[in-house]
Amino acid sequence: MVRETVDALASGVRFGKFVSVGAVGAVFDITTTTALIVGLGVLGEYAKLVGAEVAIVVMFAINERWTFSELGASGAIPTLSRFVRSNLVRSGGLAVQFLIVRSLRQLDLSVVVFGFDLWQLIPIPIAIAGSMLLNYVAESLLTWRVTRS
Repeated sequence: MVRETVDALASGVRFGKFVSVGAVGAVFDITTTTALIVGLGVLGEYAKLVGAEVAIVVMFAINERWTFSELGASGAIPTLSRFVRSNLVRSGGLAVQFLIVRSLRQLDLSVVVFGFDLWQLIPIPIAIAGSMLLNYVAESLLTWRVTRS
């Protein structure tokens, strides 16, 4: 069982797809978060929560159709069940991201470029990278259950 799990998680193709989807999610996350911070003046931590949820929805849709397309039953109810599990699984990754962003912002650093403090944005991609591995393992095992294939 352990060997089967390790083999399933070690799929280079699946991991590459997952990372690619994560990159797309990061673009949605960063774009949404930045728009909320810069455009609307939303507090960074709250903007991050919204950006992350937008990314989660986008990544689920792509992972469902591409990364894990051969796994899971078809139909509205099984898909909805995976969507709910994915959101719950990624809440752990989101908690990790939130803690990283919050911790880095506590450093009270400033990187001002053209009158804007980039330190408000710098922790975001760091947080996304920090939760990627956790999300890959949890999504693979709990959402799409790769060891059942």
